[in-house]
Amino acid sequence: MPERETPAGAMDDVDAVTRAVLTASRLLVAVSARSLAEVEEGVTLPQFRMLVVLHTRGATKLVALAELLQVAPSTAMRMVDRLIAAGLADRHLNPGNRRETLLQLTDEGRRTVEDVTARRRTEIAAIVERLTPTQRLALIEALAAFNEAGGEPLAPALDDAEPHPLGWAVDLPVARDA
Repeated sequence: MPERETPAGAMDDVDAVTRAVLTASRLLVAVSARSLAEVEEGVTLPQFRMLVVLHTRGATKLVALAELLQVAPSTAMRMVDRLIAAGLADRHLNPGNRRETLLQLTDEGRRTVEDVTARRRTEIAAIVERLTPTQRLALIEALAAFNEAGGEPLAPALDDAEPHPLGWAVDLPVARDA
């Protein structure tokens, strides 16, 4: 294992912490990309994020989905169209307001989210197992503080039923009957 760079005064050095977080985020993006590539080659990371939002929120209006993804509705629509063509999502009329269309996952889309999430969790667990118990505790404390500072809720436990959308603390209402 390569030696870690820990410059003097790193605890107060925003740049040193920022570099460490950037390095960790690069590792996590690589883990996410590998777990996604093993399950569904035709799905990009942004499309997977959309699948996770739909998995978590259920049937959702396009405008709400675009806001959650922080993209223009036209961009969200193009992503949805690709996911529908791949058989991972579909659209249907809102039974509470037939002028609205709701987007939701197909069974295949749900399986894709669950498979990718399980693979990512397994790979992250393998990395964490290489840490000492003291390093694990320090990592939990550091990441909890980082997540709290960024306003990100805690990821679900292994036995939780629903994943949380990746990287969003935005809480918009679900458009089921609106």
